[in-house]
Amino acid sequence: MKKIFLISSALILISLCGLAVFIFDLRHYAGQPANFDTKDMVVNIPSGQTFRATTTILFKAGIIKSPFKFNMVARLKGYDKRLKAGEYSLSASMPPIKVLEKLVKGEVNLYKLTVPEGLNIYQIAGLVAQAGFAEQTAFIENATDAAVAQEYGISAGTFEGYLYPETYYFPKNAGTNTIISSMVKRFWLIFRPEWKERGKQLGFSIHQVVTLASIIEKETGAPFERPLISSVFHNRLKKKMRLESDPTVIYGLKNFDGNLNRKHLETLTPYNTYKIRALPPGPISNPGSESLKAALYPADTKYIYFVSKKNTTHQFSTNLKDHNQAVRKYQLRK
Repeated sequence: MKKIFLISSALILISLCGLAVFIFDLRHYAGQPANFDTKDMVVNIPSGQTFRATTTILFKAGIIKSPFKFNMVARLKGYDKRLKAGEYSLSASMPPIKVLEKLVKGEVNLYKLTVPEGLNIYQIAGLVAQAGFAEQTAFIENATDAAVAQEYGISAGTFEGYLYPETYYFPKNAGTNTIISSMVKRFWLIFRPEWKERGKQLGFSIHQVVTLASIIEKETGAPFERPLISSVFHNRLKKKMRLESDPTVIYGLKNFDGNLNRKHLETLTPYNTYKIRALPPGPISNPGSESLKAALYPADTKYIYFVSKKNTTHQFSTNLKDHNQAVRKYQLRK
């Protein structure tokens, strides 16, 4: 009996020692890179892929040694069920534990998307497609979905005006929902509560503020003129005058060829401010913060006209006579 006990004790001791050696070996493995090649390799982990398949990809790429030990480390840490899909930059000089941590945190490669001020949703869709984040048609479909817009607190049929222009960073194939959500969240972060109150003081809804700001954005060639442009439109609205803004007319036209003519100005659309005596039904572009601010805080002027000097700035006038003289001087060159 004593002999059996001694044998059992010896076996247990050997097993414990073996386990200790095994765990020590795993810990050593987890902290040792496959080699010291620091060159990054792009590795794509598809959504829904098994952990074993991911291990195989990493092994074939030379990023890890011993798939078995890598699997064991992942299981002991509870990482094998927590890896996030995406495109990663990994190197063989990264210890396996660091590789796992990066995959668990979802530190995927990010790509830049720069959206300039004043673009409309169709132009933004082109940029998104060009950058490879999503299909152009899919972006337009989502950006013109009234039900989705309502979910983001937008009282309109599209996201026009609320896709805030800025530089963003997204993972490859980010998809339309991710991009639109990020841009709209940025808009609501920029559109401060005091701006909403200021809009109420002016008798404007948020949508009307954004609409006016979008027109200011398209009319402005020189940033310092934004409050002046805004003052003209505010003064016209107070006088029940038509805004007579070319960019609004263009937005309402289908298949515009870049040449605005008299026929276009005489074509009645909801956006033709040469015909309607009010703001158009919605934004015509996606304005930046300075245009939003200008819409809310116009300069204190009596200007009701402006004409381009063809150098990105404008000549402002308080009466039709002066305006006509400015038109002859800067547009007709007389």
